[in-house]
Amino acid sequence: MNIGEKIKRLRIQNDLTQEELANRAELSKGFISQVERNLTSPSIATLVDILECLGTNLKEFFDDTFEEKIVFGKDDVFVKTNNELGHEVIWLIPNAQKNNMEPIILVLNEGGSSEVDDPHEGEEFGYVLIGSIYIYLGNQRFRVKKGESFYFKPSMTHYIENAGKTRAKVLWIATPPTF
Repeated sequence: MNIGEKIKRLRIQNDLTQEELANRAELSKGFISQVERNLTSPSIATLVDILECLGTNLKEFFDDTFEEKIVFGKDDVFVKTNNELGHEVIWLIPNAQKNNMEPIILVLNEGGSSEVDDPHEGEEFGYVLIGSIYIYLGNQRFRVKKGESFYFKPSMTHYIENAGKTRAKVLWIATPPTF
């Protein structure tokens, strides 16, 4: 195991500079740089401090049994139908709430709509695969047709609705996860 490389990867995943990590761990930037380049090794106590600042611990850090899943298939999909609103939510990635973004496919029956979502932090992106939809942002309404996409910051109440007489299908990605 390359300890320095793994610490660097965790630091970058946590969106920290070497200086920020050093300040949090009460170490010098130079020491963090040397650790990441495997020019020096931290003591166990120092490694515990660094890992705590990176949101992990010794057990998780040295556990090589976890392999990040990259490709997801039909067995990973979870579907929830809402007959009242006339839609079906298809979660493409299991446990996506733990990630920074959550991709779903939303299938809207004729007259169907998504849940009304309150303002929140983050961003929303969608691509209409089939049909056409309306996006409601506060008091505004936008039409999006097959092959078009939408992007907005959800700073007001928002939802989408099927704008046509046939089913609509939308690839919708939210950050942070909200579905």
